[in-house]
Amino acid sequence: MVLVVAALGFGGCASNQALMDQGRYGYATGIPVQWPEEADSALANELEQVFQRYEGSPYRYGGMTSDGFDCSGFILTAYREALGQQLPRTTSQMLTAGREVRRDQVEPGDVVFFRIGGKEQHAGIYMGGSRFIHASSSAGVTESSLNNRYWQNRYTRARRFR
Repeated sequence: MVLVVAALGFGGCASNQALMDQGRYGYATGIPVQWPEEADSALANELEQVFQRYEGSPYRYGGMTSDGFDCSGFILTAYREALGQQLPRTTSQMLTAGREVRRDQVEPGDVVFFRIGGKEQHAGIYMGGSRFIHASSSAGVTESSLNNRYWQNRYTRARRFR
């Protein structure tokens, strides 16, 4: 048990999102984040199909299958299945790959990163409309709102891999 907790602290995906979000999309609490509502609908549709296939799959550190995903494992699987594209395996590797995207330029398919426990160790895929999909340690594969205060306060950056 101590080994698993230590592993999460050293670079895994960690989230107490279920304590903060209410419902599938969460509630906007505070000032809404200004995210573009652009229409890369083909990409968003492909990612949505992958999300629907795995929604509710449990969280499992190091997981990359419907038996369990960690956040980077879900992102890697979604990109591979939706776009046929291979991404780096870990959140820390993803942070150094791709192209940096300004907060006001985030588009569907961009990977968004969050600081949890003092480190950028959680990530998800932005879907448009202030929504992102991710593998939460408390809820498994789920969709959340960037307008939720928990996520809004922890957002650090986004990267584009396409």
